[in-house]
Amino acid sequence: MTKPSLPELLHAAVTAVGGTERPGQVAMAEAVEEAIDGGSHLLVQAGTGTGKSLGYLVPALAHGERVVVATATLALQRQLVERDLPRTVDALHSQLRRRPEFAMLKGRSNYLCLHRLHEGVPQDEEEGLFDQFEAAAPTSKLGQDLLRMRDWADETETGDRDDLTPGVSDRAWSQVSVSSRECLGASKCAYGAECFAEMARERAKLSQVVVTNHALLAIDAIEGAPVLPQHEVLIVDEAHELVSRVTGVATGELTPGQVNRAVRRAAKLVNEKAADQLQTAAEGFERLMELALPGRLEQIPEDLGYALMALRDACRTVISAIGATRDKSVQDEDAVRKQALASVESVHDVAERITNGSEWDVVWYERHDRFGASLRVAPMSVSGLLREKLFTDRSVILTSATLKLGGDFNGVGASLGLAPEGTEGEDVPQWKGVDVGSPFDYRKQGILYVAKHLARPARDGDRGDMLDELTELIQAAGGRTLGLFSSMRAAQLAAEELRSRVPECPILLQGEETLGELIKNFAADPKTCLFGTLSLWQGVDVPGPSCQLVVMDKIPFPRPDDPLMSARQKAVEEAGGNGFMAVAATHAALLMAQGAGRLVRASGDRGVVAVLDQRLATARYGSYLKASLPDFWFTTDRNQVRKSLAAIDVAARQTEARGD
Repeated sequence: MTKPSLPELLHAAVTAVGGTERPGQVAMAEAVEEAIDGGSHLLVQAGTGTGKSLGYLVPALAHGERVVVATATLALQRQLVERDLPRTVDALHSQLRRRPEFAMLKGRSNYLCLHRLHEGVPQDEEEGLFDQFEAAAPTSKLGQDLLRMRDWADETETGDRDDLTPGVSDRAWSQVSVSSRECLGASKCAYGAECFAEMARERAKLSQVVVTNHALLAIDAIEGAPVLPQHEVLIVDEAHELVSRVTGVATGELTPGQVNRAVRRAAKLVNEKAADQLQTAAEGFERLMELALPGRLEQIPEDLGYALMALRDACRTVISAIGATRDKSVQDEDAVRKQALASVESVHDVAERITNGSEWDVVWYERHDRFGASLRVAPMSVSGLLREKLFTDRSVILTSATLKLGGDFNGVGASLGLAPEGTEGEDVPQWKGVDVGSPFDYRKQGILYVAKHLARPARDGDRGDMLDELTELIQAAGGRTLGLFSSMRAAQLAAEELRSRVPECPILLQGEETLGELIKNFAADPKTCLFGTLSLWQGVDVPGPSCQLVVMDKIPFPRPDDPLMSARQKAVEEAGGNGFMAVAATHAALLMAQGAGRLVRASGDRGVVAVLDQRLATARYGSYLKASLPDFWFTTDRNQVRKSLAAIDVAARQTEARGD
């Protein structure tokens, strides 16, 4: 039997999912096949509606090697495991003459821990374990959630938090889950043979396709102890998010609450001298954190440095003492000891990292009204880490609707540790960038409008002219507006103002309900507007008449006082580069591309992306930002835009009246 061709396999898969084959999808599948066969790397931009999941799944399944698919969002993970993979495997079974297995794998804390469930949670103030089911009032929300999870434990096959519906709070879940550091290990745990996390790992080892998230991929790369099975192909979907997710995993945090929790957990497991040393160090650290001022710490103040060294040394003493002490009077001593060690080791590692003072790390102090003070440390860049850990011994495919910024892939490539495309050299990963386009006709379906007449926005300044413009646009559109704001404060002020100015159009505001409820309500009523900040720039998928106007209040540059972004920008400038373009403009271009992508989600969508910031039309970097957006018809004519919005509104109303 001859080997089936890629076009034949793709056609079978697309037919099975009830889709339509598109030229961009075919081009993507061919590029992925070529990269996998050649053991090379690929950055592929595939616009909304391309069907990119099949564009990479079909050639990956056909190749027959193990592949890891890492995504940024739960929604895409579910789509892959519950819809795309089952249908694709069934469709290709007869032609491949095999049925590839697939599985989802997440970090340990995403799975129910049977030891915690049955034995209780180690507590800070008491010896032994705390029975959370007895302590939580059955009538309280926490008590109800815990009882529901105990029943669910007898029914679930996965123990995966995301399979529990409705979901539960983080507080409730923490009562029945453990981190990898807190886990006793399958060989030492009475429930090791039934462990949900261990079963998920075993399923992954036996599967050709393993679906995971960016965070676990980062942990696998950074920590050296592999948590993912060996694989020959890595596919990173939603790849525009990868750098920020890896940075998040590589960021350490130290707070007074975290340190005091470590003190309490260790106190009853170590001798009095070690416990007192840690207590004294914790008090000194907390006292200094109350005095510190927010911002980047290019040099660690001397008194803070001494406090961190005292904390590091005290933690080291306690870690040794915990390892040398056994106390059979403590119920389930191994679990109590493991949790205490995890807390103390976490504090030790961050304190040591900051005191070591690597030139490649950025340290800063933050104070939140709700969460209090914290000291944070993050890598200046993760590009070197990604180049070393990601692009060796496997073929890597990175895909997203937004990878080509300013007209090429080199900006995103640089953030991933890749030299400019085509660069030759020893130990230089070879890669290719491919833009397979979009099935949508952006110039006919959308307008990019820049309000050139508005005053240049000033940081946190009064923007009455912007609110006037926003009011007129929403009125012309008849609602149907997604408002993307550069800060939560700006979103709140706009919502408050527009609710009185345009009472006929309900204004939903991020934070007033869950994101899922907001999007559901926004999609249900075309007159409704939804205002919010960062997660809305890339988390809204509402095709149809409910979203026909996407407004950006201003170009979303990072704040000048953002410690990490400003440090990265300064580092580029000191190396002779253009820090603003490499960091701030790239950050803004990526967000704007994601935000503009909210407008056209289906072939029948029509509308306007309105940028209420004249700099997109007047500043030198404006052309770079525009080149990063879909190829909409461009105008600065405010009257033309209002007429267009009104016409789109009329057409949408007529369609709704017909019930189409």
